[in-house]
Amino acid sequence: MITQDAVLDIAREAIYTIVIVSAPMLLVALIVGLIISIFQTVTSIQEQTLTFVPKILCVFAVMILAGSWMLNTMIELMTDLWSNFSYYTSM
Repeated sequence: MITQDAVLDIAREAIYTIVIVSAPMLLVALIVGLIISIFQTVTSIQEQTLTFVPKILCVFAVMILAGSWMLNTMIELMTDLWSNFSYYTSM
């Protein structure tokens, strides 16, 4: 039977991986949104949909550029979980 400590370690590692993998996309979306908001304030443009297209394009660009790293990070987590599977079941 798996212990509570093992479950918490797995959950902590999974959450850490989620945060690390999603951070580049979230930071780019935040920076692009901030730049567009400043531009809207300076030019007095009040169009709410103006931010969506640039954000989506920038997030896709980050996914293309950092996609292999993100995939390798997630594969590493799953490989660690599967390689320790017998350890978790024998507890």
